[in-house]
Amino acid sequence: MNFLIIILQGLKMLTLGIRFKIFMNPNGEKAAKYLESLGPIFIKFGQLLSTRTDILDISTAKELQSLTDSCKPFSVKELKKIVEKELGDSINELFDDFNEVPMAAASLAQVHSAKLKDGKKIVIKVLRPNIEKEVKKNLRLLKSAAKVCTYLYSESDRIRPVEVVQDYENTILRELDLRLEAANTNLTRKNFAGSEELYIPEVYWELTTSKVMVLEEIDGIPCTDIETIEKFNIDKKRLAENGVMIFLNQVFRDNFFHADMHPGNIFVSKDKPEKPGYIAIDCAISGSLSNDERYILARMLQAVIKQNYKSLAQLFISSEWVNPNSNQIELENTLRACCEPIFEKPLSEIEFGKLLLYLFQSTRPFGLSLQPSLVLLQKTLIHIEGMGRQIYPQLDFWGIAEPYLDNWLKEQFNPLKIKDYIVENKDELITRASEMPSFIYETLDEIRGYAKNRRSYEEKIHKMEIDLQKQKYIISFLLIGIISGCGAFLLLT
Repeated sequence: MNFLIIILQGLKMLTLGIRFKIFMNPNGEKAAKYLESLGPIFIKFGQLLSTRTDILDISTAKELQSLTDSCKPFSVKELKKIVEKELGDSINELFDDFNEVPMAAASLAQVHSAKLKDGKKIVIKVLRPNIEKEVKKNLRLLKSAAKVCTYLYSESDRIRPVEVVQDYENTILRELDLRLEAANTNLTRKNFAGSEELYIPEVYWELTTSKVMVLEEIDGIPCTDIETIEKFNIDKKRLAENGVMIFLNQVFRDNFFHADMHPGNIFVSKDKPEKPGYIAIDCAISGSLSNDERYILARMLQAVIKQNYKSLAQLFISSEWVNPNSNQIELENTLRACCEPIFEKPLSEIEFGKLLLYLFQSTRPFGLSLQPSLVLLQKTLIHIEGMGRQIYPQLDFWGIAEPYLDNWLKEQFNPLKIKDYIVENKDELITRASEMPSFIYETLDEIRGYAKNRRSYEEKIHKMEIDLQKQKYIISFLLIGIISGCGAFLLLT
């Protein structure tokens, strides 16, 4: 919470014209109100901070989640000018039945419904006028506040406030180019082509620019409208379970996930109530993980499910999610103390996303520091599971996730899959393999030098430990890949 106090106080000092009293010890509710008073761009910053439970306590994060990204619409006359300028024709020539009343008005864009000339129903998303200038002005303010926080807050090395703001800058600037959102939408649509679990609306590329995006209009039930879902006789158990499968497939099968799956962006399809699925919109924020991150995440989730705290502590340390110098036994005991009381409940009653929040909260004293991609993933998981349990309270996330993760991890060492990986990445693997002997010899030389002069080599040894930890995955993968690849090749020839 101290981090939020200082960054808000930094903002206060930099925004003297705003009449809002911030106390020395504000709670999450006051922080949310303060960010609201600063305007829409800061509201979005608060929404991003609400996912950072490695920085904020859970109660503050929960208060920030109440921030809504709804704003007063801008004039339809101005919107039409933007559309006509971007698409090179008049609204009447481009569309039929253009609805001048907006469907939604958010901090960055506004949405109207219309029809194409062939009668297809569509929605038109348009960026607010001069929004880029306003965003960049407010980003400068946030960066200044982050620097104030860096100098005044003792834990700034761990939470890296400047990097938090940089992450927000990267996220919001991507949202200012609707072609990027369109590309994310298109890729997710391809990944789930023919799927019964998830439908993504079609992008009309010929009517899409950096400031205007035209999409197929969807007809779905808001995922929070349980009464209507029941009225359509939709299988709620299967629907909730499909949400878990969407999450797992996006992360582990596709390595590309919709990172803004809050209830306002998710609808339930009215088609095939016995085989129900979701419809997702607004793919502006997306995420991907490195292969190492996916592998470590799968093993970490597996360790939590199997309550293997020793393995879990080793993963936290080796992945550098916590300080690499952390005492493994102390961390193991901390993780056990966090999880054991929760596991007293039946598995079907334990919310996995919230368990991860408690895990991250308990490991903060060990210097917890998560990559932005993992923070986005955590947020997605909480939304998906929370939505599923609202639809079907007895949702068994664990029963679906455990066999899926077991199979995925086994697949990573399938000889044929490794053979394909070697063929696709042969140039990079050959380069790394050629560098390996010199790395090993250099390491041995450094160790000999350390034996002679211990004091001057303390820092170097610590760096070598980290480097060796990173290299072990590459060495193991190369050895397994070469052996398995050769075996697969012999089997196939």
